[in-house]
Amino acid sequence: MPFPLAHDDPPGLGTYRLLARLGSGGMGTVYLARSPGGRTLALKTMHARIAATAEFRTRFRLEADAARVIGGRYGAQVVAADPLAETPWMATEYVLGPPLDEAVELAGPLPEASVRVLGAALCAALGQLHRSDVVHRDLKPSNIMVTAHGPKVIDFGIARALGDARLTHTGAAVGTPAFMSPEQATGQEHSPAGDVFALAGVLVFAATGRGPFGDGQPADLLYRVRYGEPDLTGTPAALVPILARALAKDPAERPATAELAAQLHDGGGEFADHLPDAVLAEIGRRASEVWQVVPQRLPAPPDQPATAPSAGVPAARGLSRRGLLRAGAGSALGVAGAGAGAWAWLGRDEAAPGPATGPGYTKPKPGPSVSALRKKRLDSVWQKQISGPDDDQNPEVPLVAGDQVVMVASAEARGVDARSGETRWTFSLSFDESWEVASDGTHVYRIARAEKHDDNDTLRPGSWFLARVDLTTGKDGGHRVPVSDDQGYGLISRLLAVADDTAYLAVSRGTDKYERRLPWFVMALDLTNGSRKWRDPLPFRSAESDEKHVLSAKVVGGLLVTLQQMNDAKVRIVARDLRTGKVAWDEPWKGADRRLVRDPLTADGKHLYLGYGPLRALRLSDGGQAWDTSGTRPGKTYGPPVLKDGVLYAVEEDLGLVAFDAGSGKPRWTEKSEEGRSADHLVRPVVGSEYAYSYSFTGKFLRAVGLTSHTTEQLYKTSGTKFVAHEKSRMVIASGPDFLAGFPLR
Repeated sequence: MPFPLAHDDPPGLGTYRLLARLGSGGMGTVYLARSPGGRTLALKTMHARIAATAEFRTRFRLEADAARVIGGRYGAQVVAADPLAETPWMATEYVLGPPLDEAVELAGPLPEASVRVLGAALCAALGQLHRSDVVHRDLKPSNIMVTAHGPKVIDFGIARALGDARLTHTGAAVGTPAFMSPEQATGQEHSPAGDVFALAGVLVFAATGRGPFGDGQPADLLYRVRYGEPDLTGTPAALVPILARALAKDPAERPATAELAAQLHDGGGEFADHLPDAVLAEIGRRASEVWQVVPQRLPAPPDQPATAPSAGVPAARGLSRRGLLRAGAGSALGVAGAGAGAWAWLGRDEAAPGPATGPGYTKPKPGPSVSALRKKRLDSVWQKQISGPDDDQNPEVPLVAGDQVVMVASAEARGVDARSGETRWTFSLSFDESWEVASDGTHVYRIARAEKHDDNDTLRPGSWFLARVDLTTGKDGGHRVPVSDDQGYGLISRLLAVADDTAYLAVSRGTDKYERRLPWFVMALDLTNGSRKWRDPLPFRSAESDEKHVLSAKVVGGLLVTLQQMNDAKVRIVARDLRTGKVAWDEPWKGADRRLVRDPLTADGKHLYLGYGPLRALRLSDGGQAWDTSGTRPGKTYGPPVLKDGVLYAVEEDLGLVAFDAGSGKPRWTEKSEEGRSADHLVRPVVGSEYAYSYSFTGKFLRAVGLTSHTTEQLYKTSGTKFVAHEKSRMVIASGPDFLAGFPLR
């Protein structure tokens, strides 16, 4: 449950605004926060009194590193971190779901099917850590978050690399006594087998509601862990021999994570299908609760001066208008509705429940809202919770492919029937693979690695290839084109676009043995015969930067048009000839914020259209400016435009939807609705034949604005912040970081 900020909590850290406290302990405080783009995050800090200690700062840095290793599929994905700041902090995704101990307390011991699928998923999580030579060392129920699409392992405060004893005193037991391994209890080396022991204890807890070695004082627990037999009373009979072996005193007798996973579950079915209804309802309740958070701050005690940010703690820097508006409106980008509990109130007309009250809580004053409009409030045709995208991943989310939409995330890609919302297929993605999937509107292509094994049956990196995805199964189908050979180890590939049987990629071989960044190239591959058409170098990329070269790309008018970010964080618009790959023209995008300009590019055969300031049209022939809106509407700011039938649509800040002639830039019409003032101008609109659809941050509505009346005619409740038109099914597909939803496109 979120709590009000303390009187001396800072307003923000890094670029993140603090909204509420989630908890505080001896090491630091965890806050609910929002990014400049509106994403809801958990932000963990270290107390100032221990931040001056080198050992604790090192632990904090290693915790962030371990969290990055496990990634967004099995953990809370790290968005940003600064362990060197005066107040070290780390921002991660806000996980929708209760800790396992609270889930068991709420629903009681989990049924066998739930325990099995939970255990198999946790084996996969630990396996990912262990393959990177990292051990968790503190796996316990409170460090496992249960979400509708799988468990997530958190809190890597004492995780470390195998063999690294710098932060462990000889003979010292570090961890939680009730779930640590015998070797850990005596201060010995904690190997992956120690994590397996802890996992078995966690599964006993999930099945029975108690740990395998009972309760009591730490010394008693440590003795039982070292010398006592585990108590498996109440554990489902079929699980007893599996868990007993994993709880063996000798690490050599325990199974590896892959073997244990195979014994627990066959991998079939959705994770949520195996969860008790009470747990699913709790996930939904937590999702809807975050919608209601309004920033509150407790008053200073009477004997202290008025609140000011703590000394040495920077205030939030560079919050965009979008971030401020969304934070003030309580938007939960990154925290979408989950389960029946959330979706039940989303479809009703009455007001949602307000935030929890407490000491120092002040009911917020009502602000501008569309709730009083006499418009019919409508719900989505379908909605479903899935693992969703990160703000900084593939800009064209979701992808349109035939009668499906494809949702891409750090954890998976999923094909969904656009009309019904039914999942057709899924396939897993490793960390940050989202730019390795693209669609030409009909087919989906992905970059994958051909696995190979050595003589010891150990998985080793293989060559990379580009494959067309079979949209009935999600498996790799035809058009398997090599991207690298066996000598291409470490190749980094970004699939930029696919058009006319040609794939366009940004590629690099990573770093050399001296950790120097190797060159990047743009490359064109012929999908019909596998040949490379051309390769052209990209500008040098600093070894200190891990960010992507290309922010967005589009094939149009015989050109590959890309937005490229440079080492100085500025953005350039670069157009390459499709036949040769040579740069046709290169223009700076002055004032563009590289964090925002990741939308799909809008262009026709003559012009490239840009927003984020005045609306502008650049000639595709030479990159020169054909027109902009500075003359007709000076000083006005627009978001990303969308083009339909020769008309350019965008949202004007503080006004609403507007339309311009794409050829000349002359105004066609402006929205007349008063509620257009609440439209989020940075969310790309969607245009149908009768309506243009625009997102309203106040009230979180998708507004249908009549193309004839120029006023809001329908309202749809939504927690989506990215929208795409699926013309074939006549649906507007809304996406948020944890869900998809479909609305009528008219």
